[in-house]
Amino acid sequence: MLFSDLKKITFGEILLNEDLPVRRFSTDSRMLSGASDEVFIASRGRRDGHDYIKDATTLGIKNFIVEKIPEFINGNFIKVENSIDAFQQIATHHREQFNTPIIGVTGSNGKTTVKEWLSTLLSEKYFVIKNPKSYNSQIGVPLSILEIREMHEVGVFEAGISKVGEMEKLEKIIQPTAGIFTTLGNAHSEGFEHDEQKLREKLELFKHAKKVVYRNDASYSESLAYHLGSKSITWAIHGIADYQVKWESGSIMVNDQSFQSNLDQVVDLENATHAIVMAFYLKVSHDQIQKGLSLIKPVPMRLEFKKAINESFVLDDSYNNDLQGLKVALNYMESHKQKERKTLILSDILQSGKNDRSLYGEVADLLKEKQINRLIGVGSNISTYEEKFSCESLFFNSTDELLENFPDFEKEMIIVKGARDFELERVVKKLEKRTHDTVLEVNFEALQYNLSQYRTLLHPSTKLMVMVKANAYGSGILEIANFLQHQRVDQLGVAYVDEAIQLRENGIHLPIMIMNPQVKGFRDFKRYDLEAEIFGLSHLDQLLSSTQNPPQIHIKIDTGMHRLGFLEAEIPTLIGILKKNPRLKITGVFSHFSSAENHLDDEFTLGQAQKFESIYERIVSALGYRPLKHVCNSSGIVRWPHYHFDMVRLGIGLHGFDPTGQLDLRATSQLKTIISQVRLLKKGETVGYSRKGIVERDSKIAVIPIGYEDGFQRIFGNKRASVLVGNKRCPTIGNICMDMTMIDVTKVEAKEGDEVIIFGDDPKIQDLANWAHTIPYEILTNVSNRVKRVFVWE
Repeated sequence: MLFSDLKKITFGEILLNEDLPVRRFSTDSRMLSGASDEVFIASRGRRDGHDYIKDATTLGIKNFIVEKIPEFINGNFIKVENSIDAFQQIATHHREQFNTPIIGVTGSNGKTTVKEWLSTLLSEKYFVIKNPKSYNSQIGVPLSILEIREMHEVGVFEAGISKVGEMEKLEKIIQPTAGIFTTLGNAHSEGFEHDEQKLREKLELFKHAKKVVYRNDASYSESLAYHLGSKSITWAIHGIADYQVKWESGSIMVNDQSFQSNLDQVVDLENATHAIVMAFYLKVSHDQIQKGLSLIKPVPMRLEFKKAINESFVLDDSYNNDLQGLKVALNYMESHKQKERKTLILSDILQSGKNDRSLYGEVADLLKEKQINRLIGVGSNISTYEEKFSCESLFFNSTDELLENFPDFEKEMIIVKGARDFELERVVKKLEKRTHDTVLEVNFEALQYNLSQYRTLLHPSTKLMVMVKANAYGSGILEIANFLQHQRVDQLGVAYVDEAIQLRENGIHLPIMIMNPQVKGFRDFKRYDLEAEIFGLSHLDQLLSSTQNPPQIHIKIDTGMHRLGFLEAEIPTLIGILKKNPRLKITGVFSHFSSAENHLDDEFTLGQAQKFESIYERIVSALGYRPLKHVCNSSGIVRWPHYHFDMVRLGIGLHGFDPTGQLDLRATSQLKTIISQVRLLKKGETVGYSRKGIVERDSKIAVIPIGYEDGFQRIFGNKRASVLVGNKRCPTIGNICMDMTMIDVTKVEAKEGDEVIIFGDDPKIQDLANWAHTIPYEILTNVSNRVKRVFVWE
């Protein structure tokens, strides 16, 4: 799609300097990538997005949808009456390009859990797309819908509203073919006159849906039946319903089918039942549902207990705020007796279903009951009712005001509880006591995007193996394998048996091929249902002599890589052995392109492919059946579609690196740390071991807690690499130490605690690879295991 096409969709006025392709959209200036195909949606909200257009242009953004065109800024602009409405129109247009069946989920509570659990069950049969996290708002829904692609077989999207008229907009975007109504409760009640109006508004999501699942013995089920009529699919524990349900210890009985689960809370059992009934409607089998149920876990409360400044502790619930959640958090605080003094930092409670006077009176009684010593209120609503609180109190109209007038904290328990709009995570960051702050962030959304880019290149019948060897290229083998299993890839590949055993012992049930199995590991293959690569005559002989019940194997053919594999001259002997040993089950026959990305080696690659095809047919002729045939790696997937055969093997491409340069992939990892210390040095002074860093002018030097033990190689010292501080590159100075690195921050505003990006969007991993005269693989896999991995959905 070109930027000019958006004019036809939004009916806006266009100012066009250069008609560029567009593939991504952002409504948050802080999340902009700077890519030329990105569109910034500038809207008026709590913050006016138009104020950030200039900053966006400095990042490289050229495309904007706006409500007013700024002066003296070059770019492509579409002017509309309402930017969010225009964004929703774009998402609606995108949705209409697909016939994908979509399940809509709404209600007062449990939407995110039901969405996540239903997606898990459906993933046993279908390729599923869903909202990330709880992206269920007027902005979150279109952002999610825009990710639908041809390969998706079913979608699960939740929708949340807080006032009249919102669901009508979301229905046009999602266009659900079926739905689930979770519950009707007090959440989000302030935007509606009464519960019946709220119910009708939520049911707008199912205006054109064929069927809707709900619980028939709830207090509001009569109203649901009245409005939904023949669309209803009901379940109940008591009374008549389409599905009779019984909950017993460790099991969920739906009609005559029993499912085992590890759920014991009523709310979890209810959410799981919604998902099971919808899975039945979508023709998911009992065994598939059971397998999915074994993978789900209760959605954890977002409470994080952390060490804080001045011998204090902080209980972080800074992304969520409601009265019931406050009670839970205060109860949790009571269970931690480390500090007697207790402080609550609380924002306005925005969605309670109560009037403010009654609400904050109830909060005041709760704080008295829990013996809270101090309240720090943030927001205009809570500040209005200052007189209701009997404990020591401080009030601020905004988070910025609190941060500018930060109170003292010492030897106390601090709970931070806030609505998302107040961004109280900034308060937590200031409170938190920092330890080793070097962290590798791995972005699941970027991984999903990259995976989708490769999947679009494959024929529907072509299987996809993804390599997770070397700790999933340094990203974290268990987390990445779980992600890939959820994404329904066909197979995983690892280097060694112990990697596969680790996966099996942590719930990974996908087929796994071992690339370099050793003889002593063969005894574990049958036990853990693993597949072995066999790469030579002696290797095959060792397998046959070590067990009477050999595992499934993939035969590796050396067609020119000359690393592992059977040479062409050995094929007759191999075929003879295979004929004499029919107990061998050959799952696959494969080879490996040595330089599929390099145009200069195309003749060699073509020769490899032709040799492989010839040898494969000779083996097949002897076997009498056709094992999986696979040869393409990440580069081969892109450049050699004719040789995708039965399966391809995706490796480094998943992590954002396309050696061919033809795909637009996203960086999946960001290695970051903080500044430990800043000091001023005079010209002529030296820095680091062996005095290699010579200060050439009066300078400001910062120390960051990362060294070659963490994977920041020694070659990066002495200006051969740079890191990002405050959006500016800062070079290293002196030798890299085992645990520390010194950088020159003379040209930036820098202080202790400031974030430092080692690699991410800037510098990129490819930059570090260039500086070290190596490849991105080595940079990623060198990140030490002592560096904490954090997995995020943005």
